[in-house]
Amino acid sequence: MLDFEILMLVLTIIIGFSIVWSTLALGISPMPSSKKAREAMLKLSENTGIGPVFELGSGWGNLLIPLAKKYPYRKIVGYELSIFPWLTTAIMVKVLDLKNVQVHRKNYLNEDLSDASVIICYLFPAGMLSIENKLKIDLKKLQYLISNNFSLPSHKPYETIQLNDLYKSPVYMYHFKSKKN
Repeated sequence: MLDFEILMLVLTIIIGFSIVWSTLALGISPMPSSKKAREAMLKLSENTGIGPVFELGSGWGNLLIPLAKKYPYRKIVGYELSIFPWLTTAIMVKVLDLKNVQVHRKNYLNEDLSDASVIICYLFPAGMLSIENKLKIDLKKLQYLISNNFSLPSHKPYETIQLNDLYKSPVYMYHFKSKKN
């Protein structure tokens, strides 16, 4: 039994170190959305068409997996850089046999997101600024962006849900007209 306890302690230390390292490297920890925020984002995702849904910073899969179950006919794509949250999500996708999900351990800023019709995210102010800059370059098919807590600096939300939580957290939805060529 002592060997198992030592193994669990070592594994916990490795996971903890990995999360601390990725938090320092990325400037934000893999923080899951609250249950109320997830419910609000799922509600806002209704009536957004049938195109691909991308979650930027998909973390532990707490929103990605419910999205995949809610929309089994839609392509659901997650991006996460932190290794253990990404690995947890990838394992859960396999275990649940979610064939409509792709999970990438890549920086979404370096990826082609032009196929996205909906982007869902829980980032941070600098992350939202990077998304806004990407909107100008390669998000031509994007119709909706749903963000937990943080807004796009120079865009007005199409809809905002104020959560009934301690901080009265906002969940924003932006609607963009398709810029197809």
